[in-house]
Amino acid sequence: MPDIDCTLLDRGRVHADRNFVVDGSAVATASNREPEHAYEEYAVWNLVIDTPEATVLFDTGSHPEAGDGYWPTPLYEAFAHVDAAEHPLDEDLAAAGYALEEIDAVVMSHLHLDHAGGLRHFAGTDTPVYVHREELPFAYFSANTDEGSIAYLGSDFDRELNWQVVHGDRTEPFEGVELVHLPGHTPGLMGALVHADEPRLVVGDEAYVTANYEGEQAMATSLLWSNYDWFESLQRAKDLQRRYGIADEEVLLGHDLERFETVRERWG
Repeated sequence: MPDIDCTLLDRGRVHADRNFVVDGSAVATASNREPEHAYEEYAVWNLVIDTPEATVLFDTGSHPEAGDGYWPTPLYEAFAHVDAAEHPLDEDLAAAGYALEEIDAVVMSHLHLDHAGGLRHFAGTDTPVYVHREELPFAYFSANTDEGSIAYLGSDFDRELNWQVVHGDRTEPFEGVELVHLPGHTPGLMGALVHADEPRLVVGDEAYVTANYEGEQAMATSLLWSNYDWFESLQRAKDLQRRYGIADEEVLLGHDLERFETVRERWG
């Protein structure tokens, strides 16, 4: 196996109602018409994968002005990235010992605004930006029409970027770093299987929290492009975990704060 290091970047916290993240968490019934809602804290992270071939950045986080009008008000009301201004990409990279100029390639799990807000740093450069074939057209369609998903901002990704389009279910652009197509949350969502000394699985927003992954409880409909594809992708991810003997603590989820902290401690 190639010598691969994984470094998790803490990109701040999003606050949101758990009902968005786990469908039906708080449902009114005949006997309880005003159920208590859980307003929770979720992690935003990026991942630096250092291989002998390249230093790869997985996702770019939110724009630092997310809470200052850059994000549409309805989206920020639902998913408030309360400390985005405190987590510019270049500063969070520097805190982990990396400079923007040291990033050889960027992998975009998908192009939602809490993942694509740092792409501006790579505009006009030769840095390759990997994105799945099914994600790019849907993102442009969504950002420029009243259909699709409101979670895409054209100002994040409609830039002079060196797009590298990923096709198919699995591809290995760098030795030991395999990208896995996991549609459901979005059409082109990608995770990663990292073949380090201890295999590591990144499922990202295929599962926001452990209840989605281990309990197989879906996110709310507003967070799913396709419920059917989401469930199929979940089984694909869990099959990869079993096949490669990956411990639960080595499976990186999309926004689960406790799992983020556990994985970060294990990966360093």
